[in-house]
Amino acid sequence: MTGTQPPTVLAGYLPGPLDEAVDPDGRVRPGYTNIIARLEATGIDGLRAAAANLNQVRKTEGITFIADIDGELQEQPFPLDPVPRVLSSADWTEISAGLRQRTRVLNAFLDDVYGPAEIVRDGVIPASVIHNCPGFLPAARDLAPGGRPRATVLGFDLLHAPSGRWVVLEDNLRVPSGLGYAVSNRRTAAAALPMLHPWPGLRSPESVGAALLSALQQSTPPNCARSTPTVAVLSDGPDNSAWYEHRLLADAMDVPVVTPDDLRGGPEGVTAQIDGRSVPLDVLYRRLGDDELIDGPAVSKSANALLVAASRAGTLAVVNTPGNGVADDKAMYAFVHTMIHYYLGEEPLIGDVGTWVLADPDQYEGVRDRLHELVVKPVDGSGGAGVMIGPDLDEAEIAAMRAEVEAAPHLFIAQEVIRFSSHPTLTAEGLAPRHVDLRVFALAGRDGSVTVPDVALSRVALESDGLLVNSSRGGGSKDTWLHD
Repeated sequence: MTGTQPPTVLAGYLPGPLDEAVDPDGRVRPGYTNIIARLEATGIDGLRAAAANLNQVRKTEGITFIADIDGELQEQPFPLDPVPRVLSSADWTEISAGLRQRTRVLNAFLDDVYGPAEIVRDGVIPASVIHNCPGFLPAARDLAPGGRPRATVLGFDLLHAPSGRWVVLEDNLRVPSGLGYAVSNRRTAAAALPMLHPWPGLRSPESVGAALLSALQQSTPPNCARSTPTVAVLSDGPDNSAWYEHRLLADAMDVPVVTPDDLRGGPEGVTAQIDGRSVPLDVLYRRLGDDELIDGPAVSKSANALLVAASRAGTLAVVNTPGNGVADDKAMYAFVHTMIHYYLGEEPLIGDVGTWVLADPDQYEGVRDRLHELVVKPVDGSGGAGVMIGPDLDEAEIAAMRAEVEAAPHLFIAQEVIRFSSHPTLTAEGLAPRHVDLRVFALAGRDGSVTVPDVALSRVALESDGLLVNSSRGGGSKDTWLHD
């Protein structure tokens, strides 16, 4: 497969400069030779048949998400491309070290910004930048007593940049999703792609349940009445875009899923009605938005007040703690490397993307005439919503983008466009390169300990030359292989 004759399964494949599986001369890279050999033996028609089987397995399993399609919420299958993505042990070592450091510093920042705010007092970050963050919730200041991390479950979006190094594109510290989908990707791929499974030395993602449960149990509230805390997943039910994942992770941890309507109690303790029984709860793995808990709809205000009161009393830990949006705000992203120097006295172990905070008049002025060359993002956006990629816009769209930013520059950041790595992906025409990113998770325990579980979610832009990989923007996913 490394000779001059390319495999027929890659006929017509045009790799870019940073294709992860095929070099610019069309040779299969060493980490993929055996995979491509297996796919070559199957043939492109066999691969298409396997992909159809894979889609049917996932449909039967109910692996879906809910997306806004033309203003209407619709349940969609979460696509899984049959060609797996391989991460080398060197890549995983680099990524894990960088994200452990990033997890420690972001939790240090959250403790500080909801406490003494020394980083503001010392002039490192302007108070105005923090106070303009939509995710900064002063009402959440006292919701994590006892010294536990405010961010227990973190998700980081990474790109393999043209430099060959990994860079963090976004931090997700509120309600990061994808951990369960990474598990389901392996399960369904193993069931539907026999030409690739079993594969020697492949790490299993099934340890995620135990690792997640351990991290949640380390978030025990200070006034917990039990030596082993009772954990549950807090969800708003089937209308949530990640309802499938809520149930999968609860099953993996062997804990129940509860909704706000199930909750009873007061500051002295919270219980849930489960199968007709009143079950005391100590730790809730929150899969609701901050605004739903701090200032939710009238129908849920009593449950919200209960959770807030019990959190403040130290009888309940709500994980992740509301208010974490101040740390994963797109404007705050520009300061993370500064935070690493300030809080840890260390050099950053993983890179990030050049970013301009448009709330700063000088930074805005510096790129005002270059917005058509940059990516412009809302500071509190998620799922790719509101992202404007300047080089992909026509003249009318560029004019509209300029007007939107001009009206409220503090609501936006601008970043350099990174044409990140691509990967062979099955399309109607055969295998073709498509851009991929990587979501990796970190679990923060007490005393600064951080675990990066051996599971990652690769997301793929299914459109040619597309840069948006989010499922809500038409992206799919890949099974991500880590080797011993």
